[in-house]
Amino acid sequence: MMKSPVNQMSPAKQFLLFVAVFGGIFLAGNLLGFGMIAAMYGIDILLDIAKLNFSHPQSINALYILQVVTTTIPIFLAPVVFAKWIVRDTNDYIKPTFRFPWLLFVIAFFIMALTMPLIEFLSNVNQQMILPKWLGGLEKWMKDSEESARRVTEAILKMDSIWDCIKNVLLIGFLTAVAEEFMFRGVLQTIFKKWTKNTHIAIWVVAVLFSAFHMEFYGFFPRTLLGAIFGYFVAYSGSIWPAVWGHFLNNATAVISTYLYQKNLITLNPDKTNVFNTPGYLFSLIIIINLLMVYKKVAQGRQKPLLNGEELG
Repeated sequence: MMKSPVNQMSPAKQFLLFVAVFGGIFLAGNLLGFGMIAAMYGIDILLDIAKLNFSHPQSINALYILQVVTTTIPIFLAPVVFAKWIVRDTNDYIKPTFRFPWLLFVIAFFIMALTMPLIEFLSNVNQQMILPKWLGGLEKWMKDSEESARRVTEAILKMDSIWDCIKNVLLIGFLTAVAEEFMFRGVLQTIFKKWTKNTHIAIWVVAVLFSAFHMEFYGFFPRTLLGAIFGYFVAYSGSIWPAVWGHFLNNATAVISTYLYQKNLITLNPDKTNVFNTPGYLFSLIIIINLLMVYKKVAQGRQKPLLNGEELG
């Protein structure tokens, strides 16, 4: 009996197959990255990085290599390999088309700019989260993981020159945005859309997976919201690129504002979480909802949106 093509497998099997593909590529990328660092700088620098000791003069360069080779490239390659050579349907599983109204980029820009108060509110709620005493061990692990991620990010974002800033905008802003959107809003959102038969459920499930994947538990709620917004960008436009643009804006803004603060060119600390107030939070929520409706309407001028299981036409 002839086997069904992969893209005709059940979505559950497609999900498991994609996880296997990603796991294999991720393992290969980590072996390659660790091998490169050991060959270039010696094994001791790997041990120092594992201990969050960045005193070695080449530790930041090593961190960049590890970031690109062990994380960014595998996250990019897995969806490309899966879409192009396994299911053989890049258009459906990644949606790289540029056939959408370019006004969506402008609307996405304002959505991302006006999301900041709501992101701050969710971050504050997240920071106040306290688990029951019987989950004390889990909470300690979460806090330790958060602190480790913070220290790695702080090391990478220590920028001495404008070129360091540009490098981080390209790596953290652009390359990371492309890779993560291909994986989450491309392949995974497509699979969960087929699985659940409901676009909204697929968007929010993948947004939760996107947030959990980052292993930064006290930023879980705001990152879930961002993931959902990116999901609607893709669902309404039929293209991955508005989500890449929104993701890039979010990451690049963080990099640039950090650089400006480090150089004393702005006085507002980008990590400060009490900038806005309750009216600002409500205003942000209302404006985001309305701008998403505008985004959807503009996108409908070119094609039908994905809603309640309907396909893009």
